[in-house]
Amino acid sequence: MDLNESELIEKEITLRNMRLTSEVMETRRSSIRWLALSLGVLNPGESRLSSLAVLDALVHFQFIKNVDPDVRSMTDYINANWEQINEKTLRYHLLRMKKMGLVGNEQGKFYFTRPSVGGRYDAAAWSSSIFDSDCREISRKIGDVIKNIKEKDRTR
Repeated sequence: MDLNESELIEKEITLRNMRLTSEVMETRRSSIRWLALSLGVLNPGESRLSSLAVLDALVHFQFIKNVDPDVRSMTDYINANWEQINEKTLRYHLLRMKKMGLVGNEQGKFYFTRPSVGGRYDAAAWSSSIFDSDCREISRKIGDVIKNIKEKDRTR
C-alpha cells in the first residue's frame, strides 16, 4: 500500500531550542533574529531582513504597545526602524506566519495567535501556550501509533 505522505501532513511545527547567549541579548536585532530562528520564521544561514522586520513589528505592537496593528502601522514601523518594505512583501510574511500558526488577523488587524490561557498582550502567556495544543496532539498521535505497533506485534 502506497501512501502519499504529503497529504497526511496537517501542520508542520519548527521549534528550535537554542542557547540564549549574552550576544543574543546584546541588541534588539540580534534578539529578534534569535526569536525568528527559534520559532522557525527564519532558517539557519538565512539573511532575509524583511521577515525579521515583520516579526519585530508584531512584537513591538503586540507586546510593547498592546495593540493589534494594521498593515499601514506595520509598514510605517518597519520603514522607520529597518528598511523600506512594500505592502506585498509585508503581506507575504504575514501570510507565511499565519500558515505557521503564529499569526491571526481580524478586520484588517494582525496579532500573534491568542494564548489559550492569559491575556492576549502577555508575552509569557503567548510563548508558553503557542505550541501547547499542537505538541499535545502530536504526542497523543505518536503514542497511538506506538500502541498500534505493539498490538500488531502481539498478533504475529
